[in-house]
Amino acid sequence: MANHVSALKRVRQTERRTEFNRFAKTRLRHQIRAMRKALAAKQPGDLKTALSSTFSLLDKAARKGYIKQGTAARYKSRLHTRVKVALGDTQK
Repeated sequence: MANHVSALKRVRQTERRTEFNRFAKTRLRHQIRAMRKALAAKQPGDLKTALSSTFSLLDKAARKGYIKQGTAARYKSRLHTRVKVALGDTQK
């Protein structure tokens, strides 16, 4: 265990940040699961609202560093493609 005051402070800060990061990633995973559930239901109203909130969370997670930019882009691309297929929108 740390003995210096500054090292003890770092331990406290790390614990707080770790807890918050864990919460943020869990929230993101839950939103993606909800989006996939909406895709399975294929209801246009639910899909559009779920898509916008999912994209918002993905962008925020990438900006804050919970996930990488490329990972967020990949999730968004794949989800958007599935939404277009579910809604029958074949135009690009």
